[in-house]
Amino acid sequence: MPKLRGEAFWRETLRSAHYVVAPMVDQSELAWRLLSRRHGAQLCYTPMLHAQVFLRDANYRRENLYDEACPEDRPLIVQFCANDPEVFVQAALLAQDYCDAIDLNLGCPQMIAKRGHYGAFLQEEWDLLQRMILLANEKLSVPITCKIRVFPEIDKTVKYAQMLEKAGCQLLTVHGRTKEQKGPLAGVASWEHIQAVRKAVNIPVFANGNIQCLSDVEECIRKTGVHGVMSAEGNLHNPALFEGRNPLVWEMAEEYLEIVRKYPCPLSYVRAHLFKLWHHTLQVYQQLREELAKVKTLEGIVDVNRELKLRCQEEIANQKEGEKPKEGLPFFHWICQPYIRPGPKERCRENGDSGTEKGVRGKRALEEEEDGNSELLSKNKQKKKLRNPNKSFDPSLKPKYAKCDQCGNPKGTKCVFNMCRGCCKKRAFKEVADCPGHGLLFKTKYEKSLSWQHSQKGIQTPEISQRGDTEVGETAVLKEAGDS
Repeated sequence: MPKLRGEAFWRETLRSAHYVVAPMVDQSELAWRLLSRRHGAQLCYTPMLHAQVFLRDANYRRENLYDEACPEDRPLIVQFCANDPEVFVQAALLAQDYCDAIDLNLGCPQMIAKRGHYGAFLQEEWDLLQRMILLANEKLSVPITCKIRVFPEIDKTVKYAQMLEKAGCQLLTVHGRTKEQKGPLAGVASWEHIQAVRKAVNIPVFANGNIQCLSDVEECIRKTGVHGVMSAEGNLHNPALFEGRNPLVWEMAEEYLEIVRKYPCPLSYVRAHLFKLWHHTLQVYQQLREELAKVKTLEGIVDVNRELKLRCQEEIANQKEGEKPKEGLPFFHWICQPYIRPGPKERCRENGDSGTEKGVRGKRALEEEEDGNSELLSKNKQKKKLRNPNKSFDPSLKPKYAKCDQCGNPKGTKCVFNMCRGCCKKRAFKEVADCPGHGLLFKTKYEKSLSWQHSQKGIQTPEISQRGDTEVGETAVLKEAGDS
């Protein structure tokens, strides 16, 4: 049977899916996909998988796909990151029997993607992308799809999409942000770019970005004309988003935890999901936030979830008539609802910085951190402060390290040569000397070795300085002494 393409693939294989759960690293695992499907999602993606690792590591394949086969979990698209056509296709061949399509990640904007040279950092390498998609389209028994980010220019974005379509891409997901738009600089996704791509290609298009509730989905489809809408952050905070409901958080959390019992996943995934679901409530009950961060078992997470539920129910029982949600939230904190990331200006104000005229996040002033004021410290430093209340982040109080005489790195405090270990080792080897501070015993072990050798021959041990012709044979002894 020939594989379906374009509109026919979307209609028949993907069952005309409009509501799509995005590929999310460590977050769109089987348990979460099943929860999302129960509440309106029509198509799900696996987390992004690394093609090279998937190809060489059987355990990685089993943990991320093979052990997760589930009849309820279809239609399903497996997403890979890759930058080599052969590696990508070989990995896809191992996955194609467990899914309905293979997706090439061209949208990840994170630093890890830049270091690994994949995701959005391939969007300028059109020749490479053409070769990858052409080969996949030729070799695979399932369609190839792509998820991209846009260029600042609409015209370039359109040409990019058309190039991918021509190479063999059968469905395109367009995230309406550039690769620079991430974190506090994410801003609003451009539906104008998505609309332009939709009009310019003849394959199905999914939109991604600005989706926090069902009305956003409907508005996006109406304005852009796309076939479906993908959600990531919105889905994580409210897995019933595609049903148009805002359920009680503990209802979703308890249902998810029951699915996890049947389809286990790493505890870090579970913890991360509960941090998202309970996000607003954990701002109120900080102690429980700490407990959730430290708990080591699934049962422990269940207990924290139960305690959060009891606290909220108690709050509901004591609620006054006509009381409204605090902190500007649309609903009370125990109801699933979007989390709106603060923009650069808001984030700067949170950090006590006025920011810049262009709204680019300003750096926290150094003197603000020096006084140890926890309100001005980063979240990471605040956590360290909680673990160690006496910890200071004042640069003037940090110990000053003396530098190595040779290279400028910090020297060993007990080094006899006033050097770092690397330089000390070279000098001690050259001079056949000891440095107890670095645990280097070239002289001692050399003497012991010679003593033993000559005692075997009945020859008196020569002086250290008289190395002469024995130097070559004794080099191995010295190296052994330095490595000990």
